[in-house]
Order: sequence, then C-alpha cells, then structure tokens
Amino acid sequence: MTKVPLPAGVITGLPTSEQILAWTVDDGSDSEVIRLYTEFARTRGTRLTFFLNGSYPGWAEHAGLLRPLVASGQVQLGNHTWSHADLTSLSDAGIVGELQRNHDFIVTTFGVDPRPYYRPPYGYRNERTDAAAASIGYTSPIMWYGSLADSGLRTDQEILDLANQWFLPAHIVIGHLNYLPVTRVFPQLQQLITDRGLTTVTLNDIFHT
Repeated sequence: MTKVPLPAGVITGLPTSEQILAWTVDDGSDSEVIRLYTEFARTRGTRLTFFLNGSYPGWAEHAGLLRPLVASGQVQLGNHTWSHADLTSLSDAGIVGELQRNHDFIVTTFGVDPRPYYRPPYGYRNERTDAAAASIGYTSPIMWYGSLADSGLRTDQEILDLANQWFLPAHIVIGHLNYLPVTRVFPQLQQLITDRGLTTVTLNDIFHT
C-alpha cells in the first residue's frame, strides 16, 4: 500500500486508485457496541478508525480491550470532541476546549496522539472552526463519502443496504457506536468487503503526516 502526502484542508475520500476502504466509526454512546466493535476488529483483523467522544463512559470501560489494537495501529483513534458539540455554535475558546479535553483523554487513556485528525460532530464546520481546531494541531477535518446512517436506530437490513451502496474503493464511510443492529451484521459487512476485493485501512495507513 502506497502512502500519500496528507492533503491540506478537508478530506472526504482517499486520494488513491487502490482497492481500499476507510471504515470510520463515531461517538460511542453504547458501551456494549464499543466492546463488540473492538472484539470484531480483534478477531477479524479489520482496520478501523474510531472518532470517539471521551464523555461516553464506554471508552474508559473498554480501554484495556482496545489498547493493544491501538498500540499495534490496527485501530486508529481520532478526535470527535469531548461531548459531541456542534463546533459552529461555540466560541473559538469553546472549540479549543472541546477538542483539547478529548485530546487529553485520548492521550492519557490510550497513549496516542490523535492529531491531526478530527471529525466535527454532525459534519458542522466552517473556516472559523477549522482555524480554531488547527490552532492546537487539528489541521485535518475528516468528513466522509458514504454513511451507514446509524447515528440513530436502523434495522439490520437498512445498514446492509447502505453498506452495499457505500463500501467502495477509496471511500471513507462513517458508522456509529451507538446502537446494536450494526453488531448483528458484522459477518455480512466483512463478507461484502471480501467479495469486493477491498482492504480496510486506517488514515495513518494512507497518509504521511
């Protein structure tokens, strides 16, 4: 796999022609979903990027399970703010505070520095929020090109249909660690990746920073 220089500014897809998929997963409001996603990664070798909110207790509860995967680089951690705040509604100091608190939690709990990658909650961002984030080293807002749309409750089949639509080469796909249905279709999701000849990657697998 060939690494490429990290582009400036917002990233919505992978600048490559290789058969790779960045499966990214946000939030973490359900502790059991965090555990099951982590077990899935551990047993199947799937590479994932978790954009976590440290205010959710499941991250600390399952830190011991997750740390070896983070240390090996199989699971990458990105900053999604501490409390899933709409950055566009905050002052510059508020933006920095949300990202810095989450940054400190990730560094303390998992021993890795998630910079420069962060995902603005709800995808809400603008030049001002980007500048405030960049002032503490978060220079790469990571958006997406395809979603499992499971920030709210979806049926198993809805998730599979969306994966079928979006699990494609060079896509960054967003999922969530909030509801259990996705955990019931992990085998089908993994099979879809295999059938399409895709390789899952983290952002660090792709970009030179």
